[in-house]
Amino acid sequence: MTPPATPQSNDFQQNVSRMVERAMRYLEIPDGAREALQTCDSVIQVSFPIQFRDRVEVFHGWRAVHSAHRLPVKGGMRFAPNMDQAHAEALAALMSYKCAIIDIPFGGSKGGLRIDPRQYNEWELERITRRFAHELIQRDYISPAQNVPAPDVGTSQREMAWIADTYRQHRPDDINHVAAVTGKPVDLGGMRGRLEATGRGVQYALQAFFRSKAAVAEAGLGGGLSQQRVIVQGFGNVGYHLAHFLQQDDNVRIVGIIKSDGGIYSEQGLDVDAVHDYMNRTGTLEGYPGVRFERDGNRLMEEDCDVLVPAALEGAIHEDNAPRIRARLVVEAANGPCTFEGDRILQQRGITVLPDVFVNAGGVVVSYFEWVRNIQHIRFGRMERRYDQAQGQHIVSAIEMMTNQDVPEWLRESIVRGAEEIDLVRSGLDDTMREAFSEMQEVREVESNGEVLDYRTAAYLIALRKIIRARPDLKVI
Repeated sequence: MTPPATPQSNDFQQNVSRMVERAMRYLEIPDGAREALQTCDSVIQVSFPIQFRDRVEVFHGWRAVHSAHRLPVKGGMRFAPNMDQAHAEALAALMSYKCAIIDIPFGGSKGGLRIDPRQYNEWELERITRRFAHELIQRDYISPAQNVPAPDVGTSQREMAWIADTYRQHRPDDINHVAAVTGKPVDLGGMRGRLEATGRGVQYALQAFFRSKAAVAEAGLGGGLSQQRVIVQGFGNVGYHLAHFLQQDDNVRIVGIIKSDGGIYSEQGLDVDAVHDYMNRTGTLEGYPGVRFERDGNRLMEEDCDVLVPAALEGAIHEDNAPRIRARLVVEAANGPCTFEGDRILQQRGITVLPDVFVNAGGVVVSYFEWVRNIQHIRFGRMERRYDQAQGQHIVSAIEMMTNQDVPEWLRESIVRGAEEIDLVRSGLDDTMREAFSEMQEVREVESNGEVLDYRTAAYLIALRKIIRARPDLKVI
């Protein structure tokens, strides 16, 4: 029996559709094309039993392909108790738009299992994951040329390694088998920087925003990124890495951290790594010394700050709490953290929102780098690193000959050092986020016509136009 969709997932799908429809008002396309742009190309549901030592359980999973205008299609694999078809379809659509906005040549896909992974041990999870992968591989919903999954909520490098190995067993003659999954462990073909990629991408998005004096002034903020007070809702992989990088690299004051079981706040700022270590030791934020603890952590989203970063699940900001949000800038590190009504209220109040389809694209950017690396069968920088080092040494020697002075050691190391693969990955991610932000700004200026176009609508306009150009079946009038 097909498990029913939850009301929350139906709301999520409707929120995404309404936001896209808002952008479509700026497009002159037939009604049928509008429907086609929002309808998934295909969706598969699989159900399978697994016998454990003392019981048999039936598991339900989905994989949705929103648009295959580019191949392969790309998207995460989510293991969550509320996973269903509506979630898969909405998240797949977001992936299509996301890849188009940041110029990654992938279509959009998403999938997952309705399961609470915390209820199973590692042996059980491996059996479940491999069986789910088997069901999808048999139907060509996993392959390096067709559909490439990655980690999402409830999954990690470990699950991707199991899926990759399952694909290799099913397709031993595919020389590109390692490219069938991204987000793998580094020693199994993964990419350095992929684990941190989404959080790092959010950091680069914020840096791009604060480089624009006009954008900062429009948001009612003052100063640079280092002068902002930031609250991060969600302290998993994305939230932690973002908070860590903002504090370490940009000297940002993190005044609030929120988890599902509570949150902490300190106007003086929190030591992100110390908080993370405490949470890993105790499993909670409660009891962390010298701060205010709130059992209902989401109330801290309404606390005074400059930048609020929802980095957990969808629907965190809605019509009930949006009127009380005090941040001047909301940065959507999660997928769909603002409902349509919540987003509308924030706009009416003059609060700037940087949308999820741009902000959290770092994961798919570095997944793209990993996929390219796997297809090419060569790591980035392998051919040019030593050449760059030799050229740097020639420059140092020339400077010393012309000045008759030794170049300081710290400067010598900087000039001579050849780029590591991680340097190239971060450089490529930074460039991608900068270019996407610039394109959004340009579209906002061109399309304004006397009204202030919000960033989300600008982002969707960019995505829709690129998808339309790539689909000859959607002729623009």
